[in-house]
Amino acid sequence: MPGLREVQYYLAGLWLLIRMDPRGFRFLDLSERGVNRSFWAMVWCLPPMGISWLWWRQAFLRSMPPEADVTFAFFIRLGLVEIANWIVPLVFAGLLLLAFRMGERFAPVVVSVNWLGVPLSYINGLLLALVFFLPGAVGLVSLLLLAFMLAQVFVLARILRMICHDHALMVGALTLVLLVPSMILSEYLQHFLGIYPA
Repeated sequence: MPGLREVQYYLAGLWLLIRMDPRGFRFLDLSERGVNRSFWAMVWCLPPMGISWLWWRQAFLRSMPPEADVTFAFFIRLGLVEIANWIVPLVFAGLLLLAFRMGERFAPVVVSVNWLGVPLSYINGLLLALVFFLPGAVGLVSLLLLAFMLAQVFVLARILRMICHDHALMVGALTLVLLVPSMILSEYLQHFLGIYPA
């Protein structure tokens, strides 16, 4: 598993790419080994995922009778949703790149998206933590979450622009493929697995 210093190194590369600086690619391991190691980002995201799961548990219990509770299986199902949301958009992105004969760009997309998920998960977890500790700030947090979503689209598009160069349509298509399916899939799986608040 990559250590903190290695993760910081990757994040420094992403920051350079967001600033449209091609030197950022030098900080990323784009080899087959680097692609495989980038999935350790899911483990790095477990703490903020735990916060979001606790928030989801609270929302789920509010829709149930007062005596209701959730079992460990509830969190297993949430974990399945998280894994699907992480993997499926990357599969769609790979198919899209293959369809347009740009398969060589798949490794940079996977590595960048995986490691970008780490800071984004922690920011999301921080915002949800505010709901726990400041219940009266739900309106403010909702606005911050909206701003965070817009910033996520902007940051992802900037990185994809560095990967795809001047292919603006591909940048737009990849941005949609990496964000929209996870929203649809998440809601579908939550209903299917019985963990969506009624």
